[in-house]
Amino acid sequence: MTEKGEQNVVIVGGGFAGFHVAKQLSKKLDAKRYNLILINSRSYAISLPATVRLVVDAESRLEETSFVKLDKLYANGNGETKVGVVTSVEAQPGVPGGAVVLATGERISYAVLILATGSKWTGSCDIPENEDDVLPFVHAWRQQFAKANHVVIVGGGAVGIELAGEVKGSLPGEFTKKVTIVHGGNELINATYGSSLRKGLEKRLHARGVQFMFNEYIDDILEAGVVGVSTRSGKHISDADLVVSARGGRPNTDYVTSLGEDALNGHGFVKIKPSYAATQSPIHLRFRRYHRLDRAAAGTAKLMWHVPVVVTNVMILISNGRKGGMGYVGLFAGFTLGDWFAWLVKSRDFMVPRFRKDLGY
Repeated sequence: MTEKGEQNVVIVGGGFAGFHVAKQLSKKLDAKRYNLILINSRSYAISLPATVRLVVDAESRLEETSFVKLDKLYANGNGETKVGVVTSVEAQPGVPGGAVVLATGERISYAVLILATGSKWTGSCDIPENEDDVLPFVHAWRQQFAKANHVVIVGGGAVGIELAGEVKGSLPGEFTKKVTIVHGGNELINATYGSSLRKGLEKRLHARGVQFMFNEYIDDILEAGVVGVSTRSGKHISDADLVVSARGGRPNTDYVTSLGEDALNGHGFVKIKPSYAATQSPIHLRFRRYHRLDRAAAGTAKLMWHVPVVVTNVMILISNGRKGGMGYVGLFAGFTLGDWFAWLVKSRDFMVPRFRKDLGY
């Protein structure tokens, strides 16, 4: 790593986008000229879509399949995984290359730096970075979901919907366990997608006993053991004994502020050029599938390494437990896909077998 430091190609983040970039570059880079280094906080990648089932359903044993080592993805062994957390980036405008600094103080120089650290999540999806803390975190959430009588989920986006579906379909007493989604909008998810999807998901969840409070907010997430919670408007849910944040992710970009105060926009997204290079440094960016980029108010850019961008821009698939869900395709004025398609593609296994195959397992 030190002999050819000026030729290091460094990828920060071993999630979906990061490992796919590493996999493809390992096939193309000349190993005699470049060291390919993937830096990730854990020695394994986690299938994030499966997290909603992982933390609810112990019988799924997803901790045995959805945590996949990052040791077989490199073509011909052309690449290495470095376990660590990047806390800052050292770079000077107009000067090629730079270095990333890890939490341990170690510096890793780079000729090219690719950022793929994705998002930070809240609640039961906030998987710890330290490997030793991951399984205790998972087991603790499973116990909380199993013991709860009334689960209140804060946020009616894709994560909140899928979490509700898992709670209503994976636990003992699922038919009597109450689940309420509190959502700031007047319909589930957001207006990016057609009303047919939004209403269809609400109808499917309601049929399973999920209740809704629209145009409401919960500002403070209660600690475990506290019963009862109030919305911002003063409505009280007296029997809520587990409140879970599902507000969605926020950019995992704190370390990028080391490039300067203007490296991020007001929402924490990296300011970029049309070439996806950061405006403050010669850094190229690739983000997890639904990570938003600041691009002249262009909305959401959804990037995948091996799938045409147009596909990810027009389709979403949301599960509803193991046997159902809905999809939406934004072509031709938009149309929805129902339970069978959702089961076939996502709900039955959250695509974990495909995830493992992509990583060489």
